[in-house]
Amino acid sequence: MNLRENWRVVLLVIFLLVSTVALVAPGMGDSGGDRAVATNDSGPTNLKYGLELSGGTRIRAPINGLTAEDVSIPQGTTPGAAEKQIARNLSNADASDVTVRLPTETRQSVAVEVYSDNVTKEQFGSALNSAGYDYQQIRPGVTAETRDTMVRILNDKISEAGLSGGRVQQVNTQNQHFIVIEMPNTNQSEVESLVTERGKVEIVAVFPAENSSGNDTEYKRVPLLQQDELAKVGSAQEDDRLGPHVPIVLNDNSAQNFTDAMNKWGFTREGISSCRWRTNPENPGYCLLTVVDGEPVYGAGMSSNLAQTLRQEKFTQTPNFVIQTQNMSEAGELQIHLNAGSLPASLDMEEGTSYYLAPSLAQEFKLTSLITGLAAVLAVSGVVFLRYGKPEVALPMILTALSEVVILLGFASAIQLPLDLSHIAGFIAVIGTGVDDLIIIADEVMAEGKVNSTRVFKSRFRKAFWVIGAAAATTIIAMSPLAVLSLGDLQGFAIITILGVLIGVLITRPAYGDILRALLTDK
Repeated sequence: MNLRENWRVVLLVIFLLVSTVALVAPGMGDSGGDRAVATNDSGPTNLKYGLELSGGTRIRAPINGLTAEDVSIPQGTTPGAAEKQIARNLSNADASDVTVRLPTETRQSVAVEVYSDNVTKEQFGSALNSAGYDYQQIRPGVTAETRDTMVRILNDKISEAGLSGGRVQQVNTQNQHFIVIEMPNTNQSEVESLVTERGKVEIVAVFPAENSSGNDTEYKRVPLLQQDELAKVGSAQEDDRLGPHVPIVLNDNSAQNFTDAMNKWGFTREGISSCRWRTNPENPGYCLLTVVDGEPVYGAGMSSNLAQTLRQEKFTQTPNFVIQTQNMSEAGELQIHLNAGSLPASLDMEEGTSYYLAPSLAQEFKLTSLITGLAAVLAVSGVVFLRYGKPEVALPMILTALSEVVILLGFASAIQLPLDLSHIAGFIAVIGTGVDDLIIIADEVMAEGKVNSTRVFKSRFRKAFWVIGAAAATTIIAMSPLAVLSLGDLQGFAIITILGVLIGVLITRPAYGDILRALLTDK
């Protein structure tokens, strides 16, 4: 074989070899990270499968919140001051539920968001008016910055929880934005409890104080530490002395404030080891409560060693302590909340959907997809043989079409693309469109009878290639919006179809032309 004249065939063989290595070589599919919904099959390939072919949980929900557009805030008013002023006019929200977004490259005006699902448009508008802020409109939903933050934090939560293979993405449907969370091999309740709550964590000091009459004791609850005041959150751990716990390191400012507060409120003297929150929440004593989404979940007392350090003003030198929990499960959950950060808003599950696909059913989908693909190949092969009746024309056509699928599978394995039913549909579409193009080539080449020379073959092939090139360009243009826009399953179908068309036009169609030329021409 003349390599110079048949370099397209050589290029196809190289791509097939590289794709085969990506598919079956050990260790090729082990570096995908935690951001792709994918699980390795127990079979011989490195292919990864998404939720529909591996089983798991999928949540699709909008974000709770309202956004006021084109808000006029007086010059000199800081965003923090505006947030507090607006929150004071809302009975169902606090300052952490309100965010002022200043103009950016993509947004030319000030936007104000409120994240509480208990605030109506009328209440939000009244709060803005009471604060003296004019606005153009109030719409459901949140800004793009908040959605990006939600995706990042949810990814962090999934990673911290050790649930590998999770994917979080945004989807825009009918001008409404949704957050989609997909977790393979994970039950529904576990995913919902992790991602549907905001996870707003703070440490609150609870201590006794005399009331105004001086007769009875009432308890004060004072927020002491927020998440952004924690310099470091250690891993959940357990030992014989402390039991299950999470180590905490404070930053310099919060360390001094913590020292002053503990000494002032009596935690370092009469409050040592006097937390009774778990056994007597009505009379808890001196406790540091870890509060998640407004609900106290862990209560810890002041140890004598930490109290001594605080009294001697040495805590700021090594500002670390531990939060003890009842068990390692609680410690792990606390670590997730403190490390990953709180969500700016919650997901609206009433307007969303959540479902769980059993792994056994996913295996049935996988088998059905394989059978469907084989049926498509056999059907196309039968039609081609009936059409031409010449093995030297039909057989290379079928093998070339299948080589496109092998190259696509190798590419999917190399980038660790999680295959779902939409991708399988794309593979079937690639087989059909690929054979269509190869039939155009064969018909054009053989249209006027026997091919007498290479020159004649090339002339006819060139005409056919212009036709399939134009068809490929049309397909790519038509599929590009689906591939770019976040439209869920349609995106996967479009990406595979576009890749298949590009591989066909650039690699397999030219190679088929060289093979056909070698088989049909004598000189």
